Amino acid sequence: MSGNSFGTLFKLTSFGESHGPAIGGIIDGCPAGLKMDVDFIQNELARRKPGQSHITTQRKEEDTFEFLSGIFEGITTGTPIAFQVRNENQKSKDYSHLKDNYRPSHADFTYDKKYGIRDYNGGGRSSARETVARVIAGGVAKLILKEHNITVEAFVKQVGKIKLDKNFDLLDLSKTESNIIRCPDDKIASEMITYIEQIKKQGDTVGGIIQCVIKNSPVGLGEPVFDKLNAALGYAMLGINAVKGFEIGSGFDCVNYKGSELNDIFTNGEKGINTQTNNSGGVQGGISNGMPIYFNVAFKPVATIMQKQKSVNNNGEEITLEAKGRHDPCVLPRAVPIVESMAALVMADMLLLSRSNKI
Repeated sequence: MSGNSFGTLFKLTSFGESHGPAIGGIIDGCPAGLKMDVDFIQNELARRKPGQSHITTQRKEEDTFEFLSGIFEGITTGTPIAFQVRNENQKSKDYSHLKDNYRPSHADFTYDKKYGIRDYNGGGRSSARETVARVIAGGVAKLILKEHNITVEAFVKQVGKIKLDKNFDLLDLSKTESNIIRCPDDKIASEMITYIEQIKKQGDTVGGIIQCVIKNSPVGLGEPVFDKLNAALGYAMLGINAVKGFEIGSGFDCVNYKGSELNDIFTNGEKGINTQTNNSGGVQGGISNGMPIYFNVAFKPVATIMQKQKSVNNNGEEITLEAKGRHDPCVLPRAVPIVESMAALVMADMLLLSRSNKI
């Protein structure tokens, strides 16, 4: 299986399955001399871990991680950083009925046909549990960005048809962690939570949108042809489980405007050259322009629902499936740190790459 690595200079290779002994990864290309804040990274994992509220899966995992290499006396050495998280609360019996059966909208059928074998316990490698590795590596990337005063913050903007219809610059993003849905508006957050509770009682699931905002990015990150910053961010987001859409800046809404209405006009003020508006989302020509970078990520409803569904087995015979086990009625609150982590990986990689473009 290829495609288990992400990044160019700052590279993550992840390993492990949902019901295997552990999930982990190797970070290659992390600069030497970075002070490693283990408590910060552990807190990032706590934001992603299951069982954190009644609107997430009730699988119980402490998700305590350990570094195996690349760090000496709390400082990175420049050598590969290996890490792992032991799986503690697998219930493989909940998946025994899937041995020969294909779940609708899952990777069961495609994995089976591609590899001729699949781990049906929790989806194996296709499980979102693999994102544990991304959050740990993303935490390291955030520490690199912190050295340059670059911040990455995401929040739940929409659940189903319930939408937080405010620009991010009008929101207090410090309130994102004040509620279990991770929406920085208490009133909208309450509506979202109530709706998810209703959906859960129906044995169904719901999707939505996460918005991510990157502030204090320097001008010049991103390569102008195939490795555009916006393209790299899109690639990172579309590689997250259940993601079906990505848009940056004005996104798909740009089709509703004329160029004279949408262009970001340059000005030269106290803070230097800037733009009056930010419809470009902080990226022009594939390169960061110094304005805040913002984008939306659309997540589909979780494919596992607690209702009977028609499907087929590996012999092509029609069957009826009913899910067992512990599953999220809405993936969004736990996906917020994953979106942040993937964005941080992109930004750290681009930051390191930018150093190689000038003498």
